[in-house]
Amino acid sequence: MRNTPLAPLTAAVLAMALLLGGCQSVQTTQPGAVGVTRAQSMSVSREEVDAASAKAYAQLLQESQAKGVLNRDAAMLARVQGVSRRLIAQTAAFRPDAPGWRWEVNLLTSDEVNAFCMAGGKIAVYSGIITKLQLSDDELAAVIGHEMAHALREHVREQVSEQQNLGLLAAIAGAALGSQTAAQGAGQLSQLVVGLPHSRRAETEADDIGVELAARAGFDPRAAVGLWDKMGRLGGGRPPEFLSTHPSPANRQQDLQRAAQVVMPLYQQATRRR
Repeated sequence: MRNTPLAPLTAAVLAMALLLGGCQSVQTTQPGAVGVTRAQSMSVSREEVDAASAKAYAQLLQESQAKGVLNRDAAMLARVQGVSRRLIAQTAAFRPDAPGWRWEVNLLTSDEVNAFCMAGGKIAVYSGIITKLQLSDDELAAVIGHEMAHALREHVREQVSEQQNLGLLAAIAGAALGSQTAAQGAGQLSQLVVGLPHSRRAETEADDIGVELAARAGFDPRAAVGLWDKMGRLGGGRPPEFLSTHPSPANRQQDLQRAAQVVMPLYQQATRRR
């Protein structure tokens, strides 16, 4: 077969597959009612990622305190922490160790429409997402539950492992072709083939687990559908799904509706207990 410029690149892509195959296969969570069963490839330890997240979170809190934006609204903070506590109590359905994590929940006064949960259970909610979207408690539970699900599934650790391997792929391609341009091309290709689909899959997993956490905590899981519809209207234009780290709005809505239907019996049981 004649050697073409694509042959070394193909070899590099195969090398990427071998690198990914060499990672440790981890089952971070139990399936739950929504059935999240995917095994994940990890090449960095949970301890490393948790330590880095705790350090970054502490720095964020320190900077926010200095700016006077940390936990300024006592009533809103109590609401965020109350919803979070109910969700945290249900995390054992996916990870028996999770209720014992060193969870922290803080509120940042900002117009930013955002919330996150770092590895190890470090939660921050920006006031803008509550005020701009006029969130009900059910919708707030959908937001926080989604972010908690990323931590339960250790998506940051997975992403760090993935990026580590993609960097090695680019180096292999550059060495094989003797070209920085070729290395960049390999990196872009691997990002399309591996990085973005993995990110979209992580978002879908977080949607599903977040909906179940909300239902188990006695929050209406159907609120997630309307919530992400609100988010979509606020977000404006977006790239095609295959170039996006998030599922398309239509696909996301369909998945959320399916997940909400699956966990409705859990919600009904929780409301009867409450």
